[in-house]
Amino acid sequence: MIKIEHLYKSFDDKDVLKDINATFRDGEVNLIIGQSGSGKTVLMKNIVGLLTPTRGSIFYGDKDFVSLSKKDKILLRREMGMIFQSAALFDSMTVLDNVMFPLNMFSYDSYEDRKKKALECLARVNLAGAENKYPGEISGGMQKRVAIARAIVLEPKYLFCDEPNSGLDPKTSIVIDELISDITHEDNITTIVNTHDMNSVMGIGENITFICDGRAEWQGSNKEIMDAANKKLEDFIFSSDILRQAKELHDQHKKMNN
Repeated sequence: MIKIEHLYKSFDDKDVLKDINATFRDGEVNLIIGQSGSGKTVLMKNIVGLLTPTRGSIFYGDKDFVSLSKKDKILLRREMGMIFQSAALFDSMTVLDNVMFPLNMFSYDSYEDRKKKALECLARVNLAGAENKYPGEISGGMQKRVAIARAIVLEPKYLFCDEPNSGLDPKTSIVIDELISDITHEDNITTIVNTHDMNSVMGIGENITFICDGRAEWQGSNKEIMDAANKKLEDFIFSSDILRQAKELHDQHKKMNN
């Protein structure tokens, strides 16, 4: 579990994050949602240590990441997997070499064992047989799956995903969401996903934190979001005609049952 307590982050005396309190649970897909500029990316960067909070605490279990020594922070980062918005694969490396990259850096296993582990992860994301291709030879959705395989190859306790569906068509986005969800549940990982994709919110959002103007305005599940009774959240979630109509139908159905 990751727990955020009274987190602030300022740039040039401007508070970007303001007294954030949130809990991200083990074995669940935890989403951070919000408009562009709301502070969700800054929050993610603080959680993984790319930025240092102005004040506040970030607990990984009982360890406050903010107050750890440099050595202990490095050790904790080895328990983290990252999936970047652009996939961030090495174009000059094969798919297999991309997945093996973290193992080559941090594992003392033999080459054959590292290769076997990487191939297992590729099979897990349904890319068996693609190991000798280069990123430029595969689709964007396949590149994201390679990125997932690379992120889990060191068997992380924590998985961070920054807009994993960016640039993908709706069908491929669902595939990526389902992979992230399956891996989270099977491995009991604490997964945190930054997203603005409402399909992800309604599909895999087991624990959702809504950020608005640097504050955590609401936290709950996708099953609770329709009845959140939070004006800022409603304005964000139901900005599209389709979702607004879904909300109206939900409210009508609820009144009929009452």
